Amino acid sequence: MTVVNETPPTKATVILAQVFISCLMAFLMTGIFTAIPTALAPGWVGTWLTCFVTAWPIAFVLSMAVGPLSFWLAHRTQHLLAIARG
Repeated sequence: MTVVNETPPTKATVILAQVFISCLMAFLMTGIFTAIPTALAPGWVGTWLTCFVTAWPIAFVLSMAVGPLSFWLAHRTQHLLAIARG
């Protein structure tokens, strides 16, 4: 059984979640996109971590910028699906 929290998240919770989301996404994406062209050659980890350190702050800023739009699109989509279902 899933417990639904009716209280909207605080601003601090949203920012902290975006820190974690952007960190994990930047870590995984830079890992994948450096591993593929280098074929995990020696020095790959250093390249990966350099790319990650550059990508994470950019990912965080962009996630904060598009977050409100994403939430609006999600709510709007759910609303339209509820109308379509009747």
